[in-house]
Amino acid sequence: MRLLLATASQAQAWRDAFAAALPDARLHVWPDAPAEVDYALVWKPPPECFERVKVTRAIANLGAGVDALLAVPTLPAGVPVLRLTDAGMAAQMAEYVTLAVLAAFREQREYAQQQRERVWRPRRRLDKRAFGVGLLGMGVLGSAVAAALAPFGFPLRGWARTPRDVPGVAMYAEAEGLHALLAASNVLVCMLPSTPATRGLVGADVLRRLPRGAHVVNVSRGELVVETDLLAALDDGHLGSATLDVFAEEPLPAGHPFWHHPRIVITPHVSAATLIDDSVAQVAARIAAHARGERVDGVVDRARGY
Repeated sequence: MRLLLATASQAQAWRDAFAAALPDARLHVWPDAPAEVDYALVWKPPPECFERVKVTRAIANLGAGVDALLAVPTLPAGVPVLRLTDAGMAAQMAEYVTLAVLAAFREQREYAQQQRERVWRPRRRLDKRAFGVGLLGMGVLGSAVAAALAPFGFPLRGWARTPRDVPGVAMYAEAEGLHALLAASNVLVCMLPSTPATRGLVGADVLRRLPRGAHVVNVSRGELVVETDLLAALDDGHLGSATLDVFAEEPLPAGHPFWHHPRIVITPHVSAATLIDDSVAQVAARIAAHARGERVDGVVDRARGY
C-alpha cells in the first residue's frame, strides 16, 4: 500500500504516527512523492499535489472540516474523500460550548464589568427553564454538545438540514424550523459545516430573530457569520455578547474591531484541536478497512459539502 502525506503543519509528527500505525505501508511525504499512490492523507494540500500525484483509492482529510479541501481546484472528482468524525474533538467542543453557555447564563461578562467598576451588586438570578440553547448543526459534535449540556437543565433545541431525532433535544429542520428555534434561543451555538448553503447564514435576519440580549457562540467556521451584522447587533444592544473561536480571516488581523469589543470573547481556533494520535488511529483503521473492500464511514458527500 502506497501512501502520500501532504499536510500544511506538523508533517514530522503526522509521519511518525502514521508510520507506527501502518508499518507495512510505503509512506511518502510531500513534496517527495511518486507519480501514483493508493491513499492521500492531507490537510490543506497545495493544488500541485493532485497534479503531480494520481490517487487511486481515497483521500483522507486530516480534520473534520473539508471546505478547504473541496475548494482545491485540482481535487480529483472520482476519488472518495474521507473526513474525521470526532477523533477526540467532540469532548473538547463540549467543554468549550458548555463553558460559554454557563458564562452567559451566570452573567460572567456583567460581573466582570462590575468588578472593573468596583461595584458590589448581586444580580437577579435568571430562570434556567426559560434560558433556551439553540444548536445549529446536530452531527457528531453537535450531539456531543447537547449531551454535555443536558444535565444542566436548559431547554435544548437543535436544527439540522434534514429531520432527525436526538434524545433530550427538540429538533427542527427547514427554514420554518430555524425561525422557531431562533425565537427561543438565549444562546445560539453555530456548529454547521461551511458549505455554499451555510456561508453567511448567520446574518442580520437570523440575529434579529433571536431574543433581545441573546448570546452567539461560533465554533464552526468564520464564514457562517456575517461579521458586520454581528457587530451591528452587539453595538445596538440587541445581542448581549458573542464568543468567537473562528473567523473569516485567520489569524484575526490586528486591526480587526473584534479584538477590543467589550461584548466579544475571542479564542484562536482552539475549541476542538485536531489530536494527532486519535486522528491517525481513526484514519489508519478506515484505510485498512477500505483496502479490504469494507464499507467505511466519514465519506464526504461533495454535493452537500460535508
